[in-house]
Amino acid sequence: MRLTPHPPVWTWDSESGGKWANINRPIAGATHEKVLPIGDQPLQLYSLGTPNGVKITVMLEELLALGKTGAAYDLHTIDIGEGEQFGSDFVKLNPNSKIPVLLDQSKTPAQSIFESCVILFYLAEKYDALLPEDAKDRTECMSWLFWQESSASFLGGGFGHFYKYAPHPMEYPINRYTMETKRQLDVLDRHLANREYMCAGDYSIADIAIWPWYGRLAMGELYDAAEFLDTASYTHVLRWAGAIQARAAVKKGLESAL
Repeated sequence: MRLTPHPPVWTWDSESGGKWANINRPIAGATHEKVLPIGDQPLQLYSLGTPNGVKITVMLEELLALGKTGAAYDLHTIDIGEGEQFGSDFVKLNPNSKIPVLLDQSKTPAQSIFESCVILFYLAEKYDALLPEDAKDRTECMSWLFWQESSASFLGGGFGHFYKYAPHPMEYPINRYTMETKRQLDVLDRHLANREYMCAGDYSIADIAIWPWYGRLAMGELYDAAEFLDTASYTHVLRWAGAIQARAAVKKGLESAL
């Protein structure tokens, strides 16, 4: 039985959304006219230092470290706290109004790509890097890429929101999403027990996708929740996360995004 019955038809209460109430809304589309800056580099990245944003700056810095000069990019900050993702030009590039968005000016006409894991895959294919060539290994890599894409909403929109950002603490959702977050960490810990990287024995876009969420969470750099989640018990995740964080391109990509 519900303690508080819901109404027959839901009505939007714009004041009930906690920290992000000013930008959360049940409709799509632009709220204002805003021209996006465009630089001279082949790739234009419109992003912010969220886990999904960090994925792309890390990927681009890894490509540059591999000598892929075509991956040079201009980074433009989109302040989602101020609603810049609802500007007219940004919405044209991504109707879903989420960061990151990549604009590839090396193509005519320029091509926009949104959804962070799609951007990773696009860049890996474009520059033939950080994606296994063997069909079996590539499929495994894509499985983990999609695992991250489908799982992180429980971590960010679920656990992160109710643990860190909700207007007041609520026991049930915190318990529910803590359980799921710890289950996901256990999935990773078991998988990494006998592996250096996520798939095919080598560093790939699967690691780049998962690390900003689960690696940084385990290392206490996301939601200030390491003690609460007892992430010290996930020793294989921590070993993997530390190795990735030590990479020069990862450091540079993280610094650029934040």
